Amino acid sequence: MDIILLERVEKLGQMGDIVRVRPGYARNYLFPQKKAVRATDDNKKRFEQQRTQLEASNLERRSEAEAVAKKMDGLTVTLIRQAGESGQLYGSVSARDIADAATAAGFTIGRGQVRLNQPIKALGVHAVGVSLHPEVALAIRVNVARTADEAEAQLKGGQPAAEGRAAKPSEEELDTLLQAQLGEEEGEDGTGGERG
Repeated sequence: MDIILLERVEKLGQMGDIVRVRPGYARNYLFPQKKAVRATDDNKKRFEQQRTQLEASNLERRSEAEAVAKKMDGLTVTLIRQAGESGQLYGSVSARDIADAATAAGFTIGRGQVRLNQPIKALGVHAVGVSLHPEVALAIRVNVARTADEAEAQLKGGQPAAEGRAAKPSEEELDTLLQAQLGEEEGEDGTGGERG
């Protein structure tokens, strides 16, 4: 099924691109989220008429997201969890937990904006990607500890009390995570590719 993208979509393309996707992906995700429309002649004409308005709206949302990203730069959220002697958590830290902690810190983000490939299951300081806009992403630190004192020690660079815990990510690691996330969004060839 051919569609017209109304905004940038990860691994698919930029606003205005006509791409081929599987019908289920279009019906179940892209159309309900208003990220795309069918590539019919009428929709192509309507898109071209509204293109400047859509681009202006996207630019405004992007600039707002960039302003929030500047404020969030260097954000560290602390989550207190129970864990075993080896540093393994009883349970895990999910994207929802991170979004709630960031909201408590004064930044309203949804769990869908947190880019967490798998739940965090160990104590330590972890780098986590946050996508504020399809074109604006940043990395924040998530400090998972048993107590507030342990969390402080981890942030100061103290040695972890148990093996297997993540060390404090450096600025280079945060940059690498962010670049990997942005590269993942664009696809290896930079064109997006077919979603399916």
